[in-house]
Amino acid sequence: MVFSRYPSPVGVLTLTADETGLTGVRFPGRKNTEELRRTGTEDENAPVLKQAARWLDIYFSGQEPDFTPPLHLTGTPFRLSVWELLLHIGYGETTTYGALAAQIAEQRGMLRMSARAVGGAVGSNPVAIIVPCHRVLGADGSLTGFGGGLRRKLKLLELEGHNSSEFYTGTYTISPLSGTTGG
Repeated sequence: MVFSRYPSPVGVLTLTADETGLTGVRFPGRKNTEELRRTGTEDENAPVLKQAARWLDIYFSGQEPDFTPPLHLTGTPFRLSVWELLLHIGYGETTTYGALAAQIAEQRGMLRMSARAVGGAVGSNPVAIIVPCHRVLGADGSLTGFGGGLRRKLKLLELEGHNSSEFYTGTYTISPLSGTTGG
């Protein structure tokens, strides 16, 4: 496994890859990030990591990338099907856990699927931003659950053209980003 660090407006991201493709885009402080750095080999010149960095350069410049770096997502068939749906949420668009659950139910010929189960799969997405789990909202438009923190989720959505007033934050406060660069 190889990794590189990518300084971004939402903190220094850790990019990981194997011989097949990109395996992770992780936010600072995310579980196992330091372990990945200890057990892997830092190689910012690895082709897949360079492609991922180029994708992120385009994205953080406020544009929609026109390619996806090679991905190597591993997980249960259910999680893989949810992550595949995430890849089809367009730049600047949002959806809900319930809408994703309805799509999974339809694909599987079921009457319904638990939005909570879908939320668990979305939350376990190892390739943040590129597999855009930040574009998934609660049924009421709330900024629910995001491994990188709600402030990062909001910043990513704003980068894609959304206004923070569009989203319900309930009774909680979104604290400023800490330890970030470029914004």
